[in-house]
Amino acid sequence: MIPADWKLVFGEDLTTDEAVLKTAGDADFIFADAIRKISKTLIDNMPNLKLIHSEGVGYNKIDIDAAKEKGIYVCNNTAANSAAVAEHAILLMLGLQRRLLEGDHMVRSGQQIQAKGSFILDGIPELRSCHIGLVGLGSIALETAKRLKAFGPKLSYFNRSRKNKAEDELGLSYLSMEELCKQCDIISFHLPVTPETTGIINQKLLALMKPTALLINTARGELVVQEDLVNALINGQIAGAGLDTMYPEPVTLDNPLLNLPEDCHYKLLFTPHIAGTTRQAFEKMHKTVWTNILAVSKGEIPINIVNGV
Repeated sequence: MIPADWKLVFGEDLTTDEAVLKTAGDADFIFADAIRKISKTLIDNMPNLKLIHSEGVGYNKIDIDAAKEKGIYVCNNTAANSAAVAEHAILLMLGLQRRLLEGDHMVRSGQQIQAKGSFILDGIPELRSCHIGLVGLGSIALETAKRLKAFGPKLSYFNRSRKNKAEDELGLSYLSMEELCKQCDIISFHLPVTPETTGIINQKLLALMKPTALLINTARGELVVQEDLVNALINGQIAGAGLDTMYPEPVTLDNPLLNLPEDCHYKLLFTPHIAGTTRQAFEKMHKTVWTNILAVSKGEIPINIVNGV
């Protein structure tokens, strides 16, 4: 239970640092959406601040160095929504393979028989016939691999370090990033945003992929050089992409991925950054957040610290 004398301030409408400081500058804790920026200016001007907690797994929008300088904990919800995101990644794979959007549109416009005939003649693949590559092998990718194993595809991965136990348990083969891109029919990205991974999905990588390959991103939009992905889809370098995240968010109508030529519309399958936001995931994440807030309020050390305090 939240102590009765605590005050909660909801900041959805506080869109600037100035607004936050004016309304909640004396706050002890910040509970932040994973895509909400928590700046050095905010951190430096909140004298009572003890903990900044990301609602989700990501914390790249939080100035962790500024928080560390002031001895403020930054925590996340590592692995809390791994199962949810894994399910969603497979949803995007299947949605693209089975041409879900295009089929739905054609049925609604009275072209069910035409769609059926066209799809059958073009060939409808099954996941078990595919070679699927996972980029990154953290908790989400591991959960994805566990679920994909039931479908029967060949599974490979790239990670900065090899995971021998996962290879043995899940039948994963290790490939270099270049070979993964060259060999796989579906490539699913499961990376945090860092200076090294920002823009990793670019022209160089896309040029290595098969023209029939599908790209899945349930991680962060910053991993993608969006103009390069647009060109790859238009030029037929890859067959399609399933994206739960884009950059920046909220997504604006001038985003290049929303302005593909009409004949490329069905090459993209979007979802509104909901992969990890199931009811069960939220219950788990919010329980961790409040456990950590109460721990810090008692002078105890929280779990899932990401800034080394």
